[in-house]
Amino acid sequence: MKVNSDTKYKLYRGCVTAGKWILCAVTAFLILFPVYWIFISSITPPGELFKTPIDYFPDHPTLDSYVFLMEHVGLLSKIGNTVIIVGATLIIGTVLCAMASYAFARFRSRGISLAFAFIIATMLIPEVVTARPLYEFMQKVKLFDTYQGLIILYISSVIPFTVLILKNFVGEIPVSLEEAAAIDGASFPQRLFYVVLPLLKPAIATVCIINFITCLNNFFTPLYYSNGIQVLSVAIVQLPLRDNMYGVPWDLVSAMGWIILLPIIIFVAIFEKQIMDGIMAGGVKA
Repeated sequence: MKVNSDTKYKLYRGCVTAGKWILCAVTAFLILFPVYWIFISSITPPGELFKTPIDYFPDHPTLDSYVFLMEHVGLLSKIGNTVIIVGATLIIGTVLCAMASYAFARFRSRGISLAFAFIIATMLIPEVVTARPLYEFMQKVKLFDTYQGLIILYISSVIPFTVLILKNFVGEIPVSLEEAAAIDGASFPQRLFYVVLPLLKPAIATVCIINFITCLNNFFTPLYYSNGIQVLSVAIVQLPLRDNMYGVPWDLVSAMGWIILLPIIIFVAIFEKQIMDGIMAGGVKA
């Protein structure tokens, strides 16, 4: 009976392990296959996109779609605009939110609690509700269709989420660490930048990655508050028709989509460890 019981247990464990691997494989396929199909469509000649039977790898791969985007759509300028706006948003927004989160976590007063509640409440307001008055305001203050205006709008869109996440992390840092630094003669800025912020690295890396993806995929803000300054997320719906094509240029759409996806994939792959550290640190009470 003992041998039979051990055999059944090993069989059970083997089935559980096999089920986990099958589930992981199916999940990975559902996630990665659309990404693979976008890439394949971007290097497939337009005349071969809809042929049957389907080719899961093109017979004549080409980079003509990318060349067309650079020559006729101004791809490089759109990439430059995206880098400027998203980069400034991440740097300025992270610094401001880190300091605000410290204040919300460490200081207690009715006014501070109301301010925090007001910031979090803005997450519940859809963008279309404030679009018209904000559009008129941006025009009156001469910030419409400017880098400064777009950066301010992007920063305002990531502040509520960033403050909410970083405040919880700051609350988990023992106050005794700052008190020990104060006894050693550290000033308030030194305690903030040399004690608190280094401990927030996993959280900061996590919110930076999430905000990077959010900003890169932001479609409404650059479309509504800008005419001349175009970013990648807007350019994907403004692609020109080629030659005698009267339908959607799916090869160009796929190429532009892959250009938007690629930096996200690279960014997440590089900072994957920081994401996991930030998630695990946020789930453990000090």
